[in-house]
Amino acid sequence: MEKLTFYAVSAPEKLDRIGAYLAERLSRDVVRHRYGYVVIAMEALDQLLMACHSQSIKPFVESFLHMVAKLLESREPDLQVLGTNSFVKFANIEEDTPSYHRRYDFFVSQFSAMCHSTHEDPETCSRSGIKGLQGVVRKTVNDELQAIIWEPQHMDKLIPSMLFNMQDNEDSESSPLQNIATVCEENPASLAESCFRELLGRAAYGNMNNAVHPVLVHLDNHRLWDPNDFAVSCFRIIMYSIQAQHSHHVIQQVLSHLDTHSKNTPRVRAGIVQVLLETVAIAAKGSIGPTVLEVFNTLLKHLRMSVDFELGDGSRRNSASSLSSTRTKESEERIVQNAIIQTIGFFGGNLPDYQRAEVMMFIMGKVPVYGTPCHTLDTGTKRIQAMLLSSLIMVTSGFKCKTMCAGLPVAFLEPLCSISLMEDSELRQLVLEILHNIIDRHDNRAKLRGIRYGSALKIKREKISKQDVVFMKKHGQQLYRHIYLGCKEEDNVEKNFELLFTALALITIELANEEVMIDLIRLSIALQDMVLANEENMPMFIRCGIMALVAAYLNFLSQMIANPPFCQHVSKVIEMRNLDAPYLLPEHVFREKCVSNPCMIRNISVLKAWIIYIFDFRPTEEDRLPRRKSFVDTISLQVDILSNSLPDQSQLAEEITFETLKKAIDTTGLEEQERERRRQVMEKFQKAPFEEIAAHCESKANMLHDRLAQIFELTIRPPPSPSGTVTVTSGHAQYQSVPVYEMKFPDLCVY
Repeated sequence: MEKLTFYAVSAPEKLDRIGAYLAERLSRDVVRHRYGYVVIAMEALDQLLMACHSQSIKPFVESFLHMVAKLLESREPDLQVLGTNSFVKFANIEEDTPSYHRRYDFFVSQFSAMCHSTHEDPETCSRSGIKGLQGVVRKTVNDELQAIIWEPQHMDKLIPSMLFNMQDNEDSESSPLQNIATVCEENPASLAESCFRELLGRAAYGNMNNAVHPVLVHLDNHRLWDPNDFAVSCFRIIMYSIQAQHSHHVIQQVLSHLDTHSKNTPRVRAGIVQVLLETVAIAAKGSIGPTVLEVFNTLLKHLRMSVDFELGDGSRRNSASSLSSTRTKESEERIVQNAIIQTIGFFGGNLPDYQRAEVMMFIMGKVPVYGTPCHTLDTGTKRIQAMLLSSLIMVTSGFKCKTMCAGLPVAFLEPLCSISLMEDSELRQLVLEILHNIIDRHDNRAKLRGIRYGSALKIKREKISKQDVVFMKKHGQQLYRHIYLGCKEEDNVEKNFELLFTALALITIELANEEVMIDLIRLSIALQDMVLANEENMPMFIRCGIMALVAAYLNFLSQMIANPPFCQHVSKVIEMRNLDAPYLLPEHVFREKCVSNPCMIRNISVLKAWIIYIFDFRPTEEDRLPRRKSFVDTISLQVDILSNSLPDQSQLAEEITFETLKKAIDTTGLEEQERERRRQVMEKFQKAPFEEIAAHCESKANMLHDRLAQIFELTIRPPPSPSGTVTVTSGHAQYQSVPVYEMKFPDLCVY
C-alpha cells in the first residue's frame, strides 16, 4: 500500500487507470462474493483518495463513486456499511474546484432507503443511511453547482428519512438549543436530528419552502398532529436551526397547511395551531417579516370557522345518541378556539407597539357590530364577538401607548364603545378589560382589584400630557356616557361593577386633570341621582350596586385629590352608611346580594361634591351604531357646599333630592310665558284695525330712521378738535377751535 501510494503521488496522471483497475476488480469480487478482496480494494481506494489532492483526482473520484454505488446496491448490510463509510470519508474532503457533471441522485435514494431498512439489524443500516445522507448534505449544500439537491424530488426523500428515525427518540429529550457537536450517543435518532439541524442551518432564502413542506407532509402521513408532541419538537428544531430572517417562511407554510386542513377534525386543527404557536413564539424574538396581518387574518378566519362548526353541530342535535357526540365535538372546538386565542395573544404581545396598534385595529374591524341590541343577534354572532374581544384582550395585554390618542383612536374607540352598549354582561366585561389594558400604563390595575376602599394603595402616576388632555376634551364625554349606561344594565353582576370601578379609577390616575376630576364627580353624583329617582324601575341589586360603586370611587378620589373637607365628608358618609345602610357599601352588597326595602334608598345619606352634574342619557338607536355619537344635553347646577358637619338625614333628604333639583331647573313656566306672548301678538295683528297697526309700524320705522341719522352724522362729521375745524359760511372759510376740557371723548379713549 505504501508503494502504491508513492507511485500514485509521483505519477498522478496514472490515478485514473489505477481507479479503473480497482473498480473492475471490486465489481468482479462482489459478484463472486469474495468479500475479503472487496475490503482490501476499498481500503486501497480510501487511502489513495486521502493522499492525492491533485487536479487529476477528478477521474479517480468517478471510479471511486462507481465502486461505492456497487457496494450500496448489494443486499449485504456489511457491504452497504462499508460503502457508506467510504462515502463519508470522501464527503469530508474539501475539493479545490467544483464538479460540473457529478450527480448524487443515486446516493440520496439509496441512503434514504437504508434509513427505512427492515433488516435483522435495522439500527446499523439506519445509522449508516443517516451518515450517508449527512455526507450528501455536506458535499452538496454549499456547492452552487449542486443546487439541484434542494429540489422537491430530493427533499421529499431526505427529510422524511431523517424524521422517521427521529420518531424513535421518545425516551431522550434534547433541548432545542442543544449544539450539534454535543450529541454523544451514536443512535440513529440523535444522528438524524444532527443531520436535520445541519441541513436546515445551510438552507438559503429560496430553499426554505422545499425544506419545510416535506415535514408537514410527513406529519400528515403518520398522523402526528394528535398528539402533536413530535410535531412541536420538529418545528422547535426548525426554528432554532434556520437563520432568523427566514422565520416568516416557516410561519407562512404552517398557515397554508392550516388552511388545507380547515375541514379536518378539531384535534388535528388544534395540533397545527399549537405548532404555529411554538413557531410564532420563537420567531417573535427575532425577525417576523411582512406576515403580521396575514397571521392574524388566517387565525381569525379559522376562529370564526371553529365557532360555525361548533354551533352548526349544536343545531343538528336530533337524538340522545348524538347529544353526547355533539358535546364532545363542542369541547374539542373549544380547544381549537383557545389555542387560536393563545396564539393571537402571544404573537401580538411580542410585537412592537406600532405594529400592535395596527393589529388591534385589524381585529376590531372583524368584530360584528350591528345597529340592534345584542339579545336580538344570533348565538353565533355573540360567540364570535366574545372570541374576538378575548383575542383583543390578549393583544392589548402589556400595551404601553405613549399617548391615548394612539392607543384609542376614533376608529377603534367608537366600535368598542358600541359593543359596551350591548345587552350582554360578558361582552361588556370584555370591553372594560380591553379599556383597562390600554389605559393602564403604569401597572396599577392589580392594586385596584375588587370594589373596596382603603388607604396606602401606592399608586404610580405621572403628570398628564397635553395630548391626553386634548384626548379627554374630545372623547371624555363619550367615555362617561358609556360608563353611565353600563352601570344601569339589569344583567350586571359583581364583576361588571368591579370592572366599572377599575375603569373610573384608571381614568382618574392616567387621564385626569382638574377638569376631568370635576367631570368624574359629576358622573358619580349623576349615577346616585339616577338610583334615587329610579325612573326605570331598576332591580334592587343594581341600585345598591351603583350606590356601592359611587361610594368606593369617591373614597378613592378623595385620596387622590387630598382635599381635607372632601375627604372628611366622604369618610363620614361611609361611616353613617355602615351604621344605617350597610347594603349600600361594597363589602355588604356583593356578599349578601341585598334584598332590602326600596324605601331605604330614599333615606340614605347622599354624597355631595362641589358640582352636581345631571346627565340626560337616553340611548337611541344611534348609540348602538359604530359611528360618532352626538353629545348629550347636560345641565349643571352650582351648589355651595355646606359646613363640614353632616346635617340630619331627614333634613338632608328634604334639601337635596332629585325632585328638588328637577323643580329648580324646570323651565316649563318660561315656555308658557313665551307661548302666551306670541299668542297675543298674533291676535293683535288679526283683530286690531288697520290704522292702529300702521301707526305702530310707523313709530318703529321713525325710531329706526332717527337712529340711522344719528349714526351717519357721527361718522360723516368729524369730531371737534383742539386745532380747530374748518367751516364754510357764505363762501368764506372759518376756523373754529374747541377747548380740550369741553370736548367729550368716548369712554374707551379716556385714561
